[in-house]
Amino acid sequence: MLNIQAVPAFNDNYIWFIQEQNSRKLLIVDPGDPKPVIEAIEQQQLNPVALLITHHHSDHIAGIKELVKHYDIPVYGPKYEAIPSLTYPLTACDDLKIDPAFSSLTVLDVPGHTSGHIAFLIEGNLFCGDTLFGAGCGRLLGGSAEQLHHSLQLIARLPEQTKIFCAHEYTQANLRFAIHVEPNNADIKQRMIDTDALVMNGKPSLPSLLELELKTNPFLRCQQPEIILASQQFSGQQLTSSAEVFTTLRSWKDQF
Repeated sequence: MLNIQAVPAFNDNYIWFIQEQNSRKLLIVDPGDPKPVIEAIEQQQLNPVALLITHHHSDHIAGIKELVKHYDIPVYGPKYEAIPSLTYPLTACDDLKIDPAFSSLTVLDVPGHTSGHIAFLIEGNLFCGDTLFGAGCGRLLGGSAEQLHHSLQLIARLPEQTKIFCAHEYTQANLRFAIHVEPNNADIKQRMIDTDALVMNGKPSLPSLLELELKTNPFLRCQQPEIILASQQFSGQQLTSSAEVFTTLRSWKDQF
């Protein structure tokens, strides 16, 4: 069993701490800011063993150099992106062993937000950076809509009880778009109520379950008739594939 905690950073980032229960060893995901990471490590007397990096954007990597200097730990990250102090360049693999304290990880290639974006899956927990968000997905900042659609379809095929650990607290804003696209979706309406309650009480809206994303995230629902119709009305065109619907949704969200 894993103990996973969110370390807030900047305005809406989450840096994720991963521990096996009964161990002080720690994996750190996407440390964009070293200060809260070091503070949490010292307060809890943890033992960092590695940094896991999903992509190259500064709010995910800006803390790497200081943390490597401070703790002398390896950096695991995408092979095809510029990651400082990168020790182990990664592409998709099924059996990544980092430390005896942890189960093996699966690495997924999930380009689209950036061209070399990866995600880490461990014990049914997916750390997906900016590829998938609560009720949304990342912008196209280096990759293509076709790539991102394919990456999200890959994630959608994981077990429905997979826990989704995104890197940003964007769920409320994404749900406002989701209900605009699919106004008759009762699951979205309920998720809006649940998410508002969490945020009002100072709690993260994450992780979410993939099962919930499949019911409420328009970017995973591109084959639903209501979403196809709404996308066609927005674009003024007949859309003949889920990839075309996805591309339209992503453009629509950018303007929303």
